[in-house]
Amino acid sequence: MLAVINQGDDYLKFAKKPTSKINRIRTWALALIFIAMIVMYLGVVLFYYTKSQLLFSLFLLLGTLAFILSFVVYFWIGMLSTRAVTVLCPNCNQYTKMLGRADICARCNEPLTLDPTLAGKTFDQDYNNKRKSKKLEQESEAE
Repeated sequence: MLAVINQGDDYLKFAKKPTSKINRIRTWALALIFIAMIVMYLGVVLFYYTKSQLLFSLFLLLGTLAFILSFVVYFWIGMLSTRAVTVLCPNCNQYTKMLGRADICARCNEPLTLDPTLAGKTFDQDYNNKRKSKKLEQESEAE
């Protein structure tokens, strides 16, 4: 059974819009590609023309490692995406993939959960972390 998690009043205080976990990891992988290009470009501009071949090679190597790390992250999230649970969002009626106990719809940013104990609670990404989840659940029981 799919349940919607309450966003609470704190949702309106943050300028940063929450996104699904799959999209956040893909964003990090894309950022790694751009970082790799910038590092390699800086290596060429700063060290190739100053005849510092050691630093030039070091920057190209660091950029290449960032590219490889980005490819590994893209492969990893692709594998996670194939194992993710596909659910129908009750808000936008589109299928989305969920990772963990609580996630957000990739299309309409509606907080979702498959755990009936989280239904109606304020959305928090920490519900997916075991240590932080226990702390949040203890706080909500104390209220």
